[in-house]
Amino acid sequence: MTSDFMAKAKTAAIAVRSATVRYGPREVLTTVTLDVRAGEFVCLLGPSGCGKTTLLNAIAGFLPLAAGEIAVDRAPVCGPGGDRGMVFQEYALFPWFTVFENVVYGPKLRGASRAEQRRIADHYLALVKLDKYGHCYPNQLSGGQRQRVALARALANQPSILLMDEPFGALDAMTRESLQQELLDLWQADRRTCIFVTHSVGEAAFLAETVVVMKAEPGRIDAVIANGSPRPRDRTSDAYFSMYRKIDAALRDKREPVAQTVAA
Repeated sequence: MTSDFMAKAKTAAIAVRSATVRYGPREVLTTVTLDVRAGEFVCLLGPSGCGKTTLLNAIAGFLPLAAGEIAVDRAPVCGPGGDRGMVFQEYALFPWFTVFENVVYGPKLRGASRAEQRRIADHYLALVKLDKYGHCYPNQLSGGQRQRVALARALANQPSILLMDEPFGALDAMTRESLQQELLDLWQADRRTCIFVTHSVGEAAFLAETVVVMKAEPGRIDAVIANGSPRPRDRTSDAYFSMYRKIDAALRDKREPVAQTVAA
């Protein structure tokens, strides 16, 4: 990793420089450059095939780069790490484990005592409003409850960065909006750095401080839009709809030019 890159990475929790990912001969992500500040909530938004999940998986350390560099807290990403917690769309819970066992899986692997496991489970299940469900199995829960368990499991590892791949995409509209607010409440409590992949303009306008709009063929960043809407956000407010229209225009290529906010 170059000294020039490390110098620029000092101000970012996540620094991506000219990241390129190939699947065989096909380039699915090309020369992506992005800075994410510590404590920032960023949404990656764009159509299917634009590289949102690929970029997230590269930051997580699940995918190697064909070219470019990624650093997390000034350390090069060479594979998965406990500093990054991942929440998937399909819950990815162990069906043979109870809710309690799912949440403490990571801490248990690291050698946490039974008493420490109980403390961790009690704390994070209370945060996601499932403190009475520790004895249940995933198939006894609703989709929204299972996603809360997945979030609690990710948080139980105490990552500095939370990576979320369309975690609410399979849920009904009311449950989705409820979980969006709960996620914001958790984020505002400790300002953990969060990168959230979504297809929804409304979700990005409601959640994000920064919206990264991506385009496909090959996957790339097309615009970086700062969301200045005040919090708490009101989905019926003029500020919310103004941000919604700005993001939608960027997706449809009907926007005024948006200045990139990251260093080359």
